[in-house]
Amino acid sequence: MTRFSPLPAWSGLPDMAHTLYRTRLCLHTALGTPLAGDTLFGQCCWAVREQLGEAELQRLLTGYTTGNPWLVVSDGFPQGFLPKPTLPQLFDGAPNAGDRKALKHKRWIPLDAVGKPLKSMLAEAKSDEEAYAKKPVESVQAHNTLNRITGTTGTGEFAPYTQRQIFFAQNQLIDLYLVLDESRLPIEMLRSLLQMIGIHGYGRDASIGLGKFSIDAIEPYRFASTVSPGKANAFWTLAPCAPQGLGFDADNSFWRVITRFGRHGSHHALASNPFKNPVLLAATGAIFTAAKPTDTLFIGQGLGGNGELSLSEPATVQQGYAPVVNLKWSLHD
Repeated sequence: MTRFSPLPAWSGLPDMAHTLYRTRLCLHTALGTPLAGDTLFGQCCWAVREQLGEAELQRLLTGYTTGNPWLVVSDGFPQGFLPKPTLPQLFDGAPNAGDRKALKHKRWIPLDAVGKPLKSMLAEAKSDEEAYAKKPVESVQAHNTLNRITGTTGTGEFAPYTQRQIFFAQNQLIDLYLVLDESRLPIEMLRSLLQMIGIHGYGRDASIGLGKFSIDAIEPYRFASTVSPGKANAFWTLAPCAPQGLGFDADNSFWRVITRFGRHGSHHALASNPFKNPVLLAATGAIFTAAKPTDTLFIGQGLGGNGELSLSEPATVQQGYAPVVNLKWSLHD
């Protein structure tokens, strides 16, 4: 497991060039890979390299592992919703086990509930059936690889296999949040890069038609909040992130740990070793409490860049940043 050196305590946004945008995607096909912020960031980097060149990608990545990213990408969420925060069940106020089990399926917070007191916000959580136009369905798709000599399948690399796909309602709208440093890349260029990814396909099995989307809208955005400027003391994350060593108050923070087993894209996907070293991240929806009040658009850190993540491409980086909603709260709220 890759380990990273601790950084100084989180001190907020590095500079005021960053802007938060909400982008609305319109899905046209099933997905082979869930819309995860760190995965989509990786595809944005490949899109820059292929469209603008290696030198431009290196320019954009300057400062990425020292707290100054050019882009931070959220996960994709159903239109008008955010992921329910990861919190102990006592915050839900469920009186018995049956109610708590039912609340587990209510995992989306409406945007118009953001900014309300925590328990009021959690009380408005919705299920997949309520948040999506139609509840997403995971299905297994069979694949075959033909032996060109025999013209049939067989054993080993020619054995039939299955892959999971996620199906949505036709033209399901998905919200994506982007924190962009426009001094390094204009928003219209980022729009073009996302459009290109949507045309060619996002994630696994894009080459056989999965992961297609278009850009329905992109606009500056600010989350509703009752927090006075400079008074936020906690952050609600909208993508997996790496909070290690950033000085958050662990006793008043809540998160789930996930392991990312990364894989290279583009031509590196066909190399003899397309896999990256695994990394530990805090899952989307975490709550991290700051040591002192501050305001920021994102938290976390950029990982890699010095051979830690990949032997085949030492410059490989991993998004360990996440866009956040600023909160003011305590365990007694």
